[in-house]
Amino acid sequence: MVPVTSLWIPILLSAVLVFVVSSIIHMVIPWHKGDMKSLPAEDEVMESLRKSNTPPGDYMAPYCSSMKAMKDPAFLEKRNRGPVIVLTVFPPGPPSMGTSLVLWFLFSCLVSVFAAYLTGRALGPGAPYLAVFRFAGAAAFMGYSLAQLQNSIWYSRNWGTTIKLMIDGLVYGLVTAGTFGWLWPMN
Repeated sequence: MVPVTSLWIPILLSAVLVFVVSSIIHMVIPWHKGDMKSLPAEDEVMESLRKSNTPPGDYMAPYCSSMKAMKDPAFLEKRNRGPVIVLTVFPPGPPSMGTSLVLWFLFSCLVSVFAAYLTGRALGPGAPYLAVFRFAGAAAFMGYSLAQLQNSIWYSRNWGTTIKLMIDGLVYGLVTAGTFGWLWPMN
């Protein structure tokens, strides 16, 4: 058994490396270029949302507040006529990339902490590189990828986008696995 506290170097270094690799994936490689589409009549839709003073948040239309309301004929008519929308509204102005990047790094640290915990419980000091790689990689892959599936299952996110995000998670898991295998304590 290896305590998480003795794995702080691979935790932080793997988070840094994942941060760098994810930056390359999202800024250099056009892998995610087609994930979002332009909304037809974008200007009119945006003006309508501005007029309604829609605050930032997550919305669904048509919306109903209870299971009973889902049987209401007016709701059923709206849903059948469509469109059915899941919408996230951001605050106006440029995105806060600084905040998002800090949160992404902290998330990467959190995934690495869990990878360290699981790997440290399963293996002792001096464990073979490949054993460390397998445990840390599987844990990191789960942390980066599996939750993506529920967006396609429940909110109809494009499956192609979900699969690409899961492949990104596989790459991040491999980077994490390699870092842990390389820096695993010998004693």
